[in-house]
Amino acid sequence: MRSEILTLALLVGLCNWAFRVFPTRADLSTLPPDGILARFLAATGPAAITTLFVASVMPWLQGGQVVPMVFGTVAILGGYVASRSVVAATLAGSAGYGFAVWVLAFLA
Repeated sequence: MRSEILTLALLVGLCNWAFRVFPTRADLSTLPPDGILARFLAATGPAAITTLFVASVMPWLQGGQVVPMVFGTVAILGGYVASRSVVAATLAGSAGYGFAVWVLAFLA
């Protein structure tokens, strides 16, 4: 593996970790509910779902298979309708998309 790719993966992983740990470790009780940081943190769930959707749509737009995108999207919608939780919807979409990719690779 090239060192540039490894360095990029480590930096992205570190930023992702910090982005997820900060809200759980910081004392956010003193934040004003309409403040910019509170709004930013409230938008992270929908942003995660949008990121998963875009990541699944890009290969399809470039001539890839549509099955994983459809399966992931249905899993996101089903997870959200069933639980009304952005976290559950995000995990369901990831699992659904990954499962569809795995099945297609297994069948190929």
